[in-house]
Amino acid sequence: MVDSGPARLNAASAPPSLAQEFVAFAVECGVLRFGEFTTKAGRQSPYFFNAGLFDDGAKLGRLAQFYAQRLLGSGIEFDMIFGPAYKGIPLGAAVAIELARLGKNVPFAYNRKEAKDHGEGGSLVGAPLKGRVLIVDDVMSAGTAARESIALIKAAGATPHAVAIALDRQEMATEKQPDGTTRDVPYSAVQYVRSHEGLQVCAIAELSDLLGYLGAQTDSAMGEHLARVQAYRERYGV
Repeated sequence: MVDSGPARLNAASAPPSLAQEFVAFAVECGVLRFGEFTTKAGRQSPYFFNAGLFDDGAKLGRLAQFYAQRLLGSGIEFDMIFGPAYKGIPLGAAVAIELARLGKNVPFAYNRKEAKDHGEGGSLVGAPLKGRVLIVDDVMSAGTAARESIALIKAAGATPHAVAIALDRQEMATEKQPDGTTRDVPYSAVQYVRSHEGLQVCAIAELSDLLGYLGAQTDSAMGEHLARVQAYRERYGV
């Protein structure tokens, strides 16, 4: 029988290879790419993670399995799932489906970027936001999207409790200054959400796992990528 109560997940440790399996899966799907990419912070990154390229049922289903396994290993408790627009919507829905398949059926909700002024109206869709809310998204860079979700959840009277992401880039966040410029800060967006917002954060994989994957490859091109990613981490890592 499917349990429709609050999700208290099995605290057994996730398989040690889970992060490495996920990195390999993301590379195979073309979601994790290497080259020259400009980040939102204006940095020239040697890699890019685009969760929008988990673009068919099989890929999305496997991705949801990775999220669910990671959550099972985290011991995080929550009452419902929230998927922030836009990429968080299919991710949150897929994770909710996978958890239900595993016997943990929890409500799911998401938001619109623009409030609807007809029909049911408002910016929220799905189950009412209440209790301890798990935010599901792809990555956390500057932390702006996470802060927006946290504010929205609090405004609805619920408790933003945790965030689940696919990849933690483990790099310095940026903060906007009064004059409109930005500056690097000595902590990551994940660290900020944990320390300043008080939320638990779990990631399927981290930058260190990507480096481990690249280091295990024998292809010379991968060796070049490893050197460039290591140099990037030395400059921007936390």
